[in-house]
Parts: sequence; C-alpha cells; structure tokens
Amino acid sequence: MTNGYQTKEYQQPVKRYCQTMDLKDDPQLIAEYRRRHSEPEAWKEILDGIRSVGILEMEIYILGNRLFMIVETPLDFDWDTAMKQLATLPRQQEWEDYMAMFQQCREGATSDEKWQMMDRMFRLY
Repeated sequence: MTNGYQTKEYQQPVKRYCQTMDLKDDPQLIAEYRRRHSEPEAWKEILDGIRSVGILEMEIYILGNRLFMIVETPLDFDWDTAMKQLATLPRQQEWEDYMAMFQQCREGATSDEKWQMMDRMFRLY
C-alpha cells in the first residue's frame, strides 16, 4: 500500500530545495543509517542546528541506496550562507563524520558537499 505524506502549512510562501545522495550499496549499512536517523537516535544538537539556520522543514526519502531530501525555507533564505553557518555549529562535523561511513562521499565532507542539489525539470500546478 502506498501512503502519501502530509506537509506542514505555513502562513507564508516557502522555497523548496531538493537534493540527492547515494549510500554505499550494503543492506546492513543502509539499515544502520536509517536507525541513526530515527527519532530516538537523531542528535538533538543537529536538529536544533538545522532549525537555527532557518530551515523550516526537512524530509529524507530512500529507495534502495538513493536518498532524496526536501528542504523548505522562507523566501529570504540564502542557501550558501546557511550551509556555511551550519558547518560551524557544535557537533555538526562530528555528525557528518558519524554518517560518512554509510555515504558515498569523501572523508571530512560537509553536509553541503555530500548532498547534490537537484534541478526541477517538471512541475504541474
């Protein structure tokens, strides 16, 4: 059965960013990556940091070893500035290093270096 996902409604228009990243193609590693992103396991400092740079909502979807992330922000949000700020927050690089063993990325990469921005090629409104 396929489920849809309800999104939060805001009292203002928002911008949406979509990104992708691949995990190592290993079912055990993928299962552990999912566990580390579960509600009880995700680090509070990381969640707080994401919110502190102005991100309103973030969702990550998975199919096989491909991740797809949706980020919603206010219209005046500047991605590059926010990612530079995020990289300096407490425990952020520790989190990136903690996740790197699952991801197809170089050692020491920041979140912004790991996730690749996607271009919207179609929309239906």
